[in-house]
Amino acid sequence: MDKINLSALNLDEINDLIKPLGASSFRARQIFNWVYLKSAKSIDDMTDLSKSFRDELNKIATITTSTIKRKQTSKDGTIKYLIEYADGECVETVLMRFDNRANLTACVSSQVGCCVNCKFCATGKRGFIRNLTSSEIIEQVLTIQRDTGLKVTNIVFMGQGEPLLNLDNVLKAIDFINTNLVVSQRRITVSTSGIIPKIRELADKNLQITLALSLHAPNSTIRKTLMQIENRYSMDELKKALKYYNDVTGRRITIEYLLIKDINDKTEHAKEVAQYLHDIKCNVNLIPYNPVDETGFKRPNGDDIMKFKCILEHSGKKVTIRLERGADIDAACGQLRGKVV
Repeated sequence: MDKINLSALNLDEINDLIKPLGASSFRARQIFNWVYLKSAKSIDDMTDLSKSFRDELNKIATITTSTIKRKQTSKDGTIKYLIEYADGECVETVLMRFDNRANLTACVSSQVGCCVNCKFCATGKRGFIRNLTSSEIIEQVLTIQRDTGLKVTNIVFMGQGEPLLNLDNVLKAIDFINTNLVVSQRRITVSTSGIIPKIRELADKNLQITLALSLHAPNSTIRKTLMQIENRYSMDELKKALKYYNDVTGRRITIEYLLIKDINDKTEHAKEVAQYLHDIKCNVNLIPYNPVDETGFKRPNGDDIMKFKCILEHSGKKVTIRLERGADIDAACGQLRGKVV
């Protein structure tokens, strides 16, 4: 008989699991705390349960069915995990730490592979394999906490895959993380390449999360060369969806813009971006390109990055430049692959 994965269960489900063992709801709460608050690595770690009860629980359940296949630590403290699930498929998830900040951010994946296949991204080179279940998404956060003994405070759905193409499981994971791992929705960000119907659907949920939109181009012509999704969901229609999101939720959107040398990083491009965003309630996060061998794209120079930033700021937008984390272990934006290479 396959063992039940405790990491996929809420408190009521744990209670139902152990009732046949003659255990009380108090025991269920103890198990819940060990899994989600104390980051137990095994049932035997649950030392406030009797040895005989742990032996019985071990017969029917396990803490997790996934394993860390590979772990890499960057010189800046970023940790990248290659997590293998029960079916042998793998994804990468990243723990990012920032100097002088208490926040610990988990960058989680939502799919194995990706069908969007943006030209600058390593993940799309694999193609789409399958969606992750909500418990497999949650498992990425729990893996980090079990391995490090640290509490993840922020979640960004910016790993492998297009989160809005797996929206049901992403929403289930967000609800579970918010309720059981006690991570505020305001500390959760969901990134998308621009799946218009799902942006509208997400708006109608009226959650307190942050929506991040991967724009990466000043106009439709350039965007088509970088992102195939532009052929299906144009920038003109995308803008309407973003304004709908603003109107329904009242929340500011984060616009992600990848700066690629001589492709989309010139002053005229910045002016086009400023015009496109002028009536959208948003902040802009500029991302200097992180090299991926197959693309041939290059990182822009510092002067061009700062000129781009100044033009957008002059238009009235709040603009940040993303602090690069984990590039030396291919853990930075666009570098995740999810397989051993």
